[in-house]
Amino acid sequence: MHTEHPSIDGTARPSPENYPDDVPDQLCTLYFKGLVSEENSLAGFGVAIFGNKDDILFQMKGPIHHDSTITVLEAEVIALMRGLTEAASMGITHISIYCDYYPVYEFVMGRYIPENNKTALLMMDVQRIRLAFISSFPIFVEGTTKVTLKKTCNICLDDAINADEMFCVDKCRHRLCCECMKRHIEVRLRLEGSVIRCPHYRCKSKLTFGSCVDLLTPKLRKMWQRRIKEDTIPITQRIYCPNPRCSALMSIKEAGVWIYFSKFTKEARVRRRCFECGQLLCIKCKVPWHSDLSCDDYKKLGPNRTADDMLKALANKKLWRQCEKCKHMIELLEGCIKVTCRCGHMFCYKCGTSKAGACRHGIFHMYLPTPY
Repeated sequence: MHTEHPSIDGTARPSPENYPDDVPDQLCTLYFKGLVSEENSLAGFGVAIFGNKDDILFQMKGPIHHDSTITVLEAEVIALMRGLTEAASMGITHISIYCDYYPVYEFVMGRYIPENNKTALLMMDVQRIRLAFISSFPIFVEGTTKVTLKKTCNICLDDAINADEMFCVDKCRHRLCCECMKRHIEVRLRLEGSVIRCPHYRCKSKLTFGSCVDLLTPKLRKMWQRRIKEDTIPITQRIYCPNPRCSALMSIKEAGVWIYFSKFTKEARVRRRCFECGQLLCIKCKVPWHSDLSCDDYKKLGPNRTADDMLKALANKKLWRQCEKCKHMIELLEGCIKVTCRCGHMFCYKCGTSKAGACRHGIFHMYLPTPY
């Protein structure tokens, strides 16, 4: 469907021979303004182009003829289009576009797609004209006519959110409110690790820590950075500090240096020190260091060993399950009984098996607390 653009007339247009010879090499500045009367019966525009020494190269103003009502947004875009057209005809190759009307700035930046068909066609013309320049940078300046667009968040469905309260995903340009994005990031960090995708329906664009860092609370930043680190360490190389007040993640290589003793050389190879709290630990048993005991002797002590006695008793009372890989306790409050430990080990919460198809509890059974 073809939509007629409002026509524009200009006055005080200088002739090309009056343009300075060095115009193509300058970084010029474009100022523009579109105005509409309260009754929408009259509309006009103004354009001014300045050189790099703040010398005026071009200025004009004129009416905008339209058949029906015209919006302020349309008038602003028409003024911008006229200013860019004149700048291109002057041979200008580098231009800064100063916008004092926020919606136009957002459109030029490519952050919004106009919903109105006529405005969308005008913006297409603007972007086409910009191709004539080597560079054209939009710059927003505060003005008395700033209007904040109201947008709808596709998660909470709030349709009265200011544009500056929306978060835009870099790759796909989907926009959602900041609060919903914070909650989405927190949930995905707890469930899936550092790879977080855009929450828009069926969108697979990935969110990056750098693009979201200003949106995150200090707690979420720390959690995401920890997840990124986890993903760089193979599951078989991950060690968590057994100190419950620390639980720092490290790789086997990172967990201190080997400590050799003449009498216990073999056991000393699995002795490490947490780089966060200094706790000595055994990387083979994944528990605090068992002094004067080899790993084999330590394991022969049975399921309730030394400092683990109280923890095991509490686990039996609370119906917790212990991960067989990293030895950490896991509590499942609700959901599927197929769980994934933070170390990446997957197993059935009901019977503990990690072999696919080895148990009949099924991956979609909801959790019902029963002793194990």
